[in-house]
Amino acid sequence: MPANLDIHIRDPFVLPVASENKYYLYGTRGAETWTDSATGIDYYVSNDLQNWDGPFLAFDPPEGFWSDRNFWAPEVHEYRGKYYMFATFKAVDICRGTQILMADSPAGPFLPISEEPVTPRDWECLDGTLFVDEEDNPWIVFCHEWVQVGDGEICALRLSSDLTTSIGEPQLLFKASTAPWAHELNSKGRRGYVTDGPFLHRSKDNQLLMLWSSFSNGDYAVGVAKSVSGGILGAWEQNPQAVYAGDGGHCMTFKTFDDELMLAFHRPNPTPDERPYFLPLKDTGSSLEL
Repeated sequence: MPANLDIHIRDPFVLPVASENKYYLYGTRGAETWTDSATGIDYYVSNDLQNWDGPFLAFDPPEGFWSDRNFWAPEVHEYRGKYYMFATFKAVDICRGTQILMADSPAGPFLPISEEPVTPRDWECLDGTLFVDEEDNPWIVFCHEWVQVGDGEICALRLSSDLTTSIGEPQLLFKASTAPWAHELNSKGRRGYVTDGPFLHRSKDNQLLMLWSSFSNGDYAVGVAKSVSGGILGAWEQNPQAVYAGDGGHCMTFKTFDDELMLAFHRPNPTPDERPYFLPLKDTGSSLEL
């Protein structure tokens, strides 16, 4: 039974399932993150967030699936009685994008509900997450990747009620360089500002907050932005300081069965050392603090 530090994944996502009194943990397979092939997406289960059963196969790509690499950042959301996985996929000469998969159970098997990603096909996109607004409209919030645009963007795009298609055009929420804590990255001779891993959190004072990741002083880090309007389209105001700057990130929030708010993220960032971490998080009403 592996413990947290035995599990080599990036981008950890925790789904508490109260009916089973279990936590489901999804993530990018660490060994396949940067390779030219990927073979599936796994999950683990635990009742204490420390000892896990698994890995078990959540997504096995069907015959003819368009992507063969970069099966990244799977998130699983319960929505209208089904479980939906938002995951990033890539193939040679085809832009990276977030595709939505569905299952009747958090254990899967998850299958695509459309033939291609819902993010724009001529954009390099990643790390899509589900957001449902106060009118019960679903959105995907995702990153328009810095490798294409230089200054990474976080965008929002309306989805159909069954999550199979997008509606309208992507709306720019903000660029990475607008956060004082986010610094330019120089990676293999390419310079730019990174946006990774957006995740929406409604605070105890009903403020709409977004956690997202970039680089600060050379290390992977997590910041918080707040919607001034309270809606997904913002405007978005950046906290000046990172909430976590210990070379870890791509985070999300969840509550334990004891109603304790937690932050899930991986650290450190370099492969092959990344592991899932869970830390208590404080909701101040207007922001989030460790």
